[in-house]
Amino acid sequence: MPHMITVGHGAEERQIAVLRHEGRNPPVIWLGGFKSDMRATKAEAVNAWAEKAGRAFIRFDYSGHGESSGNFEEGTISGWLADALAVIETFAGTRPILVGSSMGGWISLLATRHLIEKRPDLAPAGLVLIAPAVDFTERLMWDRFPEDIKRAVNETGVYYRPSTYSPDPYPITRALIEDGRKHLLFGGPIRTGCPVTILQGMKDPDVPWKHALELVEHLPGDSATLTLIKDGDHRLSTPEDLERLTAAIEAIA
Repeated sequence: MPHMITVGHGAEERQIAVLRHEGRNPPVIWLGGFKSDMRATKAEAVNAWAEKAGRAFIRFDYSGHGESSGNFEEGTISGWLADALAVIETFAGTRPILVGSSMGGWISLLATRHLIEKRPDLAPAGLVLIAPAVDFTERLMWDRFPEDIKRAVNETGVYYRPSTYSPDPYPITRALIEDGRKHLLFGGPIRTGCPVTILQGMKDPDVPWKHALELVEHLPGDSATLTLIKDGDHRLSTPEDLERLTAAIEAIA
């Protein structure tokens, strides 16, 4: 059963579900993707590796995801970042390795910036990012939307976007788009103060591989490694992909 921690106050209060096991530090913390959850394939693979290697591992569900409380349609980058920071500050204990998948890659970089400024004792020892969807609300959604969809979002407050990963469409709200603009990273240097490893499929329809290249260009002075998987899709969940992922984590510490 997951641990439950309370994040937020008043109307914004929610219960965040966290799964963790003790082990050798630095702890590995999983940050999942948009509409994903902490029991998905890659998270389970990292958990199995951590158990075998005797490593501390922490994973959680953002509000409105998985076993956490909240309504997904009310979610924003600000809220999900707050969830991630609460988990890190509650459970990490020392400088963690953050492993971020898709949206979790963006959240990992935002959390790193916050921790460097506010909690340097918890600033990451390393980052492993899988198809990192940095600035995705603007660059990979809004900028790609045709005018009729933009108009629908502005007038009705939500667009239900079909998904190849679920039979149900994903609600893309005006609040999500507008809040995302407060957290855009491209356009200036992104400082992490730690090694960064990026795994990116070249057949990813959601996060183009050139997006990962652009991220590397924004990481001045940091040790950044980009691995392009020629036949890799967005999920990167084949046995070979999962081996690359756990090897990348293990190589940091």
